[in-house]
Formats: sequence, C-alpha cells, structure tokens
Amino acid sequence: MAATPADWARAGDVAGQASVIDGDTIEIHGTRVRLYGIDAPEHDQLCRDPHGGHYRCGQVAANALGAFIGRQTVACVEVDRDRYGRSVAVCSVGNIDLADWLVRGGLAIDWPRYSKGDYAPAEAVARSKQSGMWSGRFVEPWRYRQCVGAGGGPNACSAEEMGGQR
Repeated sequence: MAATPADWARAGDVAGQASVIDGDTIEIHGTRVRLYGIDAPEHDQLCRDPHGGHYRCGQVAANALGAFIGRQTVACVEVDRDRYGRSVAVCSVGNIDLADWLVRGGLAIDWPRYSKGDYAPAEAVARSKQSGMWSGRFVEPWRYRQCVGAGGGPNACSAEEMGGQR
C-alpha cells in the first residue's frame, strides 16, 4: 500500500509517556522531540536569582517539566526536523502546550528565530510577573551555547560580561 501525503504529515507525531532530557527536549518511545519555538537553559547553565546568587536554571527547568508531566500522556505534533534530525514538535499534556507552560513560568524563553513570536505573549506574562529566570538575570541559552562552543566554560558563559543578558 502506498503512503499518502496525510501519512507523511503524521509520520513524526508521537504520544505516550515522556522522559525529560532537558528543559526543551523530551523522549517518547525512543523518539527525541525538541519543543517547538522555545529555548530553555542548558543543564549546566547558571542564572542569577533576585539576590545575585547563582543557580542551575537549566536543571530547574528540566526538573519542573518532569514534575509537571509526571506520568501523564504527552502528545506531540511534528512541525519540523532540526539539524540533528530530531523531531521539532508542539507537545501537550491534555490541552496545555508544554512550550507555552515553560515560557509562561519563566523556565524557557520564546525563540523568535524559530517561533516567529508564537510564545512572545507567554514571555511577556513571565517577564511582567518576574517568574522564573525573569526574577533575576540570565544569558539567553543560544548565546550560552555559542560561548561554550567557542571554548568557554559554564561559569564564564553564564556571566553578565558575556553579553546578551536579560
């Protein structure tokens, strides 16, 4: 039987119990899924709390996502593939978009390069309420990765002097 265009569109969709890889990546039935349109801090990235102390904001995001999902079924609709071949998808638990939930809670940020601003309203809410990372200071995750890729360490790449800090 030949595949139809409808079959191709659904080929990357997946649902089931999810394991959290990091703040913006999950795995369902062996399929890695990157949450569409957002960027969460890396696992070793440091942010500053309201008092200026450091904390592992990437670890906080991943732990919060894992606690929120728990043993609930996560349903993902693929919208793209990233450069590593991972599915990029809009994923939800019930009717809650996980990316929106993360951004609204200040655990991730809208990534306008990919989202075209889809999560900007959720980010505005988090910013106005000073939720999560917005209660202190942080370097955008994409800038952090660039710094690490250029040979910087977690402390140096998380520092205010790195630039791009919000």
